[in-house]
Amino acid sequence: MTATTDTAEELLPRSHRSGIGQSVADSLVVARRNLIRMARIPEMVIFGLIQPIMFVVLFTYVFGGSIKVGSTISSADYREFLMAGIFAQTVTFATAGAGAGIADDMHKGLIDRFRSLPMARGAVLTGRTLADLVQTALTLVVLAGVALIIGWRTHENLGKVLLGFLLLLLLGYAFSWIGALIGLVVRTPEAATSGGLIWLFPLTFISNAFVDANQMPTVLRHIAEWNPFSATVQACRELFGNLPPGFVTPDAWPMQHPILASVIWSVLIIVVFRTLAVRKYRSATA
Repeated sequence: MTATTDTAEELLPRSHRSGIGQSVADSLVVARRNLIRMARIPEMVIFGLIQPIMFVVLFTYVFGGSIKVGSTISSADYREFLMAGIFAQTVTFATAGAGAGIADDMHKGLIDRFRSLPMARGAVLTGRTLADLVQTALTLVVLAGVALIIGWRTHENLGKVLLGFLLLLLLGYAFSWIGALIGLVVRTPEAATSGGLIWLFPLTFISNAFVDANQMPTVLRHIAEWNPFSATVQACRELFGNLPPGFVTPDAWPMQHPILASVIWSVLIIVVFRTLAVRKYRSATA
């Protein structure tokens, strides 16, 4: 019996569950299915790690020492400044994988099969995004280990550091809903991968992830300061104690209150794109 059939059978008995209980149970079943699938295809996780590790090495050893952050061009200070941006870029780039996975399920007709079962609306998408969240967390753990090896350090207490990583996971979960919507709209995995990346590059590079936004031209600086991505990066730098010497915090509200801004942006993205994705799921056909 296939894993899909097993999953379908688990979803059938429903009458004794409340609406919320059914939704949670269905979502966890779908999440379990996707985690088992990821475990059987470990290259999905391995390839997901290669790109951020390459960015860490390239920016640290190629550009480190030549990019001014705050009042210094020290490669050690830039390394600590950089890591929050790399972490944030890694969790947001998981959007492409989420979109491609859902598009692949659409292409194979699996979504139609789930829609024919007496399961909660949106559970397929919620389960998929939860599984992607677990994969993102594992990727962050490995990437943090690589960062420690090359010399990255935190300078705040453990509670603040963990809060920083929680904000990163919340941002990644929010962006996975954007990927879910893209996967439902474009249908094919190839288009979902392209559609999931093409807008992420300007979003991550017109931000404070790799350079000090204070040194950008005026228009780009304002965009970077109000970029949802930048709020999480700034919050993590403060929570990790990775602000470089002489760094001047921009006057924009998200930069003055980055932790609150990060939470607001992430929750807003989840609410908007989950609503749109579930609505699209209800009307989608393979």
